[in-house]
Amino acid sequence: MAQQLGYHPDAFARSLRRRRSQTIGVLAYDLSDPYCIPVVRGIQAALQPASYLPLLMDAQTQRGLFDSYLQMILERRAEGVIVIASWIFDETDLLSDIKKNNVPIVIVSRDLTERGISSVLVDNELGGVLAMRHLLELGHKKIAVIRGPEQLFDSAPRWAGIQRAAAEVGLQLDPKLVFQLQGLTDPASSFEGGMECAQQMLASGHVFTAVLAFDDLTALGVVRSLTIGGRRVPEDCSVLGFDDVLPAAVATPSITSIRQPLKEMGLIAAEWILESVEAQASQSLAEPRLHKAQPNLVARMSASRCS
Repeated sequence: MAQQLGYHPDAFARSLRRRRSQTIGVLAYDLSDPYCIPVVRGIQAALQPASYLPLLMDAQTQRGLFDSYLQMILERRAEGVIVIASWIFDETDLLSDIKKNNVPIVIVSRDLTERGISSVLVDNELGGVLAMRHLLELGHKKIAVIRGPEQLFDSAPRWAGIQRAAAEVGLQLDPKLVFQLQGLTDPASSFEGGMECAQQMLASGHVFTAVLAFDDLTALGVVRSLTIGGRRVPEDCSVLGFDDVLPAAVATPSITSIRQPLKEMGLIAAEWILESVEAQASQSLAEPRLHKAQPNLVARMSASRCS
């Protein structure tokens, strides 16, 4: 009868009685970044069967929005918080605010286990190793590298992996072929940074047969500038990216990339936050955990054997 009359239980009233909001705050650094969407979908896939509602907020890579949305999440009594992190993360009072309010938190894309925060991220160093090894196996030795911005957590371990793989075969990377992206303000700046670095490579006159880019959008920017400069990809120069976001798969040429299992990372983050919420409800202490997801190579059109 209730269903026939269109009656639905009042979830808000029920939450007041139980003193449970049944919501999880999800704070993403920039939802226009193709990286974020698969992570969010993984989070949703885990929360929905548990009858938890994701309170999704987009900080648009702005510190003010990040802080404001975090405060709103806490004011609305979210039972837990998942942060899809970026370089703006350390500029906020996130940790102190969260701990002060005694709300469970999980970080995606950063390792903050030493600060008592459960963390889910890819093994960036291994990803760097896989990327460089692939180009070496294709016979490339004159390899240009575009490193990520210094402020970004992923940059240093990926660079360490690239250097490790090069050292394994006794290859000395040419410092004149190593470039670095500046601070990223939005996903488009990664693409633009890739274009600018590739223009500098071409203008330098140094010989290179492959470019290992920090991420897929950077790689797409490299392809654009190489094409404008009269270089064919992959016939004249191979290009390799990182993350395996959707634009890499649908571009022409499609981009060879190091895949992060982004949806699975979101699933794990949501499962952990639900476990932490239940542990807190039973007044038991959940220890911080670390999950380093394994990356893998996805070979596509943009990288080929060195002629």
